[in-house]
Amino acid sequence: MTHQMQLQPEPFDLIKSGAKTIELRLYDEKRRKIRIGDEIVFTNTENGKTLAVKVLNLSVFDSFKELYKMLPLLQCGYTEQDIASASPDDMDMYYPKEKQKEYGVVGITIALKSAE
Repeated sequence: MTHQMQLQPEPFDLIKSGAKTIELRLYDEKRRKIRIGDEIVFTNTENGKTLAVKVLNLSVFDSFKELYKMLPLLQCGYTEQDIASASPDDMDMYYPKEKQKEYGVVGITIALKSAE
């Protein structure tokens, strides 16, 4: 199955370069349909370019606080320069705490298949 998702330019480029191999999302109805082996096509919100990835693993947690303790943040889009200030609160700008509490969160481990 193929899933469609939007991505800001910075995480898009990090996935394309291979630096980001775990995509963090709310574990809502849309993400609950994702299975290991599925494909996700990410569309860059700025220029419309796409990249396709294969889902290797799904790590489900009750909160980003738990996820940040368990997953390697350098694979989640942080760099050596900003890893010291990494915080689960960084995800609040994308997903309100109420939604995080309602749905839980997921770290989607991915491998790049192709990029446009």
